[in-house]
Amino acid sequence: MLTFEEKLKVIESFDRLTRHNVSLGRVNFHFEESIREKKTVVYHLHPNGNGFVFTAHLNDFDSDAKGMTNIRDFSEEELRSIIQASMDSLLTEELADFEPFTDEPWVNENGQELVLTREDADTWSVYADEMLDGIFTTYEEAASYLDQEGFSKKTR
Repeated sequence: MLTFEEKLKVIESFDRLTRHNVSLGRVNFHFEESIREKKTVVYHLHPNGNGFVFTAHLNDFDSDAKGMTNIRDFSEEELRSIIQASMDSLLTEELADFEPFTDEPWVNENGQELVLTREDADTWSVYADEMLDGIFTTYEEAASYLDQEGFSKKTR
C-alpha cells in the first residue's frame, strides 16, 4: 500500500487536477476540464492512506453507490490507471445522469457566505470558501441545514 505522501505525489503528477484541502486533513482533486457536472476525481484522500476515485462511468472498477472506488490498497500503476480512466470518463459526450445545477450562494445576517454545490447525482455539498462544511444526499437536506444555521439564498 502506498502512503498518503506517495499517493499525493502520484496524484499531483497529473497537472490537470486541482488540489482542494478539505476537513480532517483530507484532500480532494478536481478536474476542471470535465464536460460533466462532476469534477471531483479524487475524493477524501486521507492521511491514513484511504481515499476514493470517481468511477461511476467505468465498467472496469467496482464502484460504491456514489460511483466511487476505494484506492486504499492500490499500487502506483493502479492509481495512475484509475485516475486517468476517471479523467477520460469525464471528457465523454455522454449526457450526465442528473440535471445541471448552478452553485448557490447562501448568506446569514452577518454577511457570512456558504455555497451549496452539486457534486454528483446524489451528493450535495456546502462549502465555506474551499473548506467543506457538510455533505448531504438531497438538495432538501442541504437547504434545511443551511436554513437551520441561519442562512438564506442570496439574491443576485
